[in-house]
Amino acid sequence: MPSSRTGRPPVQRAARRPVASRPRRENPLLRLYTRARKAWDRPLTAYYLILGGSVLITVLGLVMVYSASQITALQMSLPGSYFFRKQLLAAVIGGGLLLVASRMPVKLHRALAYPILAGAVFLMALVQVPGIGRSVNGNQNWISVGGPFQLQPSEFGKLALVLWGADLLARKQDRKLLTQWKHMLVPLVPAAFMLLGLIMLGGDMGTAIILTAILFGLLWLAGAPTRLFVGVLAIAVTLGVILIKTSPNRMARLACIGATEPRSGAADCWQAVHGIYALASGGLFGSGLGASVEKWGQLPEAHTDFIFAVTGEELGLAGTLSVLALFAALGYAGIRVAGRTEDPFVRYAAGGVTTWITAQAVINIGAVLGLLPIAGVPLPLFSYGGSALLPTMFAIGLLIAFARDDPAARAALSMRQTRFGRKRAGGPVLDRGPRRWNTMRRRASAARSSGER
Repeated sequence: MPSSRTGRPPVQRAARRPVASRPRRENPLLRLYTRARKAWDRPLTAYYLILGGSVLITVLGLVMVYSASQITALQMSLPGSYFFRKQLLAAVIGGGLLLVASRMPVKLHRALAYPILAGAVFLMALVQVPGIGRSVNGNQNWISVGGPFQLQPSEFGKLALVLWGADLLARKQDRKLLTQWKHMLVPLVPAAFMLLGLIMLGGDMGTAIILTAILFGLLWLAGAPTRLFVGVLAIAVTLGVILIKTSPNRMARLACIGATEPRSGAADCWQAVHGIYALASGGLFGSGLGASVEKWGQLPEAHTDFIFAVTGEELGLAGTLSVLALFAALGYAGIRVAGRTEDPFVRYAAGGVTTWITAQAVINIGAVLGLLPIAGVPLPLFSYGGSALLPTMFAIGLLIAFARDDPAARAALSMRQTRFGRKRAGGPVLDRGPRRWNTMRRRASAARSSGER
């Protein structure tokens, strides 16, 4: 050992340990955003949004129908729960339709397109037969089915146009015919105009607007060129202007946009203004469930077209924003299902249903807020009306079936069933292997052909 100048052995110094770098603190907001994005991109996100959102909207709608319809029922010498019981029965039947539609294969949905269209056309034509069709609020669009129950066939016309139009466009896309204008327009546009004509014979302008929105949604999804799209839109707008100009009732409704007094010139804006009064008196958290003042005869159609106003009065801004958030989640999930599939029928049908529900919600809420004319359309899944609830819930079942049919969602559901099945079987699990969620993600990414990240 070498010695120092003093003859003493050198002092052994301990080697310096490298200074460990402190881990950087991650921004909590960024961490929360990352987790939310991972959860948002999971294969079953659309499935849960559609199922959960539709159930919550329907249940909250039942509560608000019961609250908003009590006074109207008592004024008609009926039990206070009369309208609620009818809506509850329709919701139970609609729940069965939703379950059936969600379990049906896509081929069976396509096979039902033509029978549903033929049945809807027959019933809509039957409405115009004297003695069979009935008029409600000036619209000849109802059929009595016995007792207090009535049926509005035009509501089923929306479902018929979605299914039949999706099947038609899917078959033409498989044959590469959608590059030609005539195949994109015929027979889709003439059939839609036939349904619109049957609806307008009864004077139901609101349902005609929804049907037109579905037609434009299908054309947009089919890749219609801008000139074609603008041409069809110009024709629809021209017909709409003519129908509005020739009807004093529709002109009066148009004049009530933004009205702040019950009477604006020659137009009676009582309903529009009292809808604004109901929203304004609700405040942030509302006056309390059942404590609405406007439903005591001041606000017409409080449990149907203007149930959103009663919701704002009783549940306040928090309640109305919750309803809007549920509809936004439902619309996003429908767009996600339509955008992440390779099946053309699924894309057109999911896009048509999403257009239908979103457009109807926007028109109804816009009328309550005074931003759009009162079109007389209910809030989907929320307003009173069994004829509107049944086809809408069947359409929600369509979206659920399409969300389950995605390859990544199928893999996730199969892995979940396997995991739960092992837990129920009991006994030791010898070789668990890696975490099941990671395995599911790898299988889902391997089976995923729809471009989901």
